[in-house]
Amino acid sequence: MSSQSHSQKTCTYTWDNCELKPIVFIHAKEEVLGVRAMKRLRESARAYDPTTERTVVDASTYETGELAIYASPSLFGERRFIEIPHLEKMNDALLNDLMGYITSAESSAWLVMQHNGGQRGRKLLDAIQRLGICTVQCPEVKRERDKINLVKNDVKRAQRRINNDAAQALVDALGSDLNELVASVNQLINDTQGVITKEVVRTYHGGKIEAAYYEVADATIAGDQARALTLLRHACETGGNLPLILAALATRLRNIAKFAGAPSRGGPNAVGLNSFQTRQARDAQRYWSESGLAYAITAVAHADVQVKGKSRDPQAAVEQAIIRVCRCRGR
Repeated sequence: MSSQSHSQKTCTYTWDNCELKPIVFIHAKEEVLGVRAMKRLRESARAYDPTTERTVVDASTYETGELAIYASPSLFGERRFIEIPHLEKMNDALLNDLMGYITSAESSAWLVMQHNGGQRGRKLLDAIQRLGICTVQCPEVKRERDKINLVKNDVKRAQRRINNDAAQALVDALGSDLNELVASVNQLINDTQGVITKEVVRTYHGGKIEAAYYEVADATIAGDQARALTLLRHACETGGNLPLILAALATRLRNIAKFAGAPSRGGPNAVGLNSFQTRQARDAQRYWSESGLAYAITAVAHADVQVKGKSRDPQAAVEQAIIRVCRCRGR
């Protein structure tokens, strides 16, 4: 009889609805969610039996026979909860022992394995699927919409509310690092009361949001018009300050002009650039001519006037400035 005929249908969970079984495999393409699944299962084990003995296995230094010892019945009947948090680092000894264990698991133990990606242990992963071992799927959280939903769901689980613009502001400020994003949500839940608003987010993470202004400027100086406009619109959606965005762009352009015009004696320091500004201006200067800089600085100055009272659509004025500055690069 072929091995395929022995296969079983795998029970599949997400991190927030996983249930404790004798063996659980966490397929953590998103490690943050894998850690959450492991914690949920650990808490379930303790809720079932407060005397549960927990063992964490180092997959890279494992020695043959250790798993059988960890899983063997306790003298006093306590349950065993065995964690392998980085299965992708497993050595051959662990691989071989697990291949045997998954076909004859101890009834007094729970084994939870978390694989965070990669091809190491493919033989074991195939066997887990073939045997129908319960699997927790933790897919990557890449899309902005998924990150916003993650924020909202975390707040909802804490029986709190967060406004849509506040969730967007958090993702805009911290979404590049999922660990930092979820930690910040926990901080807001623990340190605030009532509905989490955009103003609350700005109070706690205003510095990160303002840092996005310089990302707009950097993308514009690099001539990446699409990215600059996208970042600008994100900043505006989270209450961005248009004059500060223009100020950041003007600063970048002025620094390039200062570097280009620095006297040979004394160098950039003679016109007030620090080492970071000097490196930044030097890297950008080769793409900017004297006339291109002059036109770009004029475009930003014109937009600044528009934003400060002479335009019915200040955001459109800044967008036009970004487009004009991007077109000046390399000319």
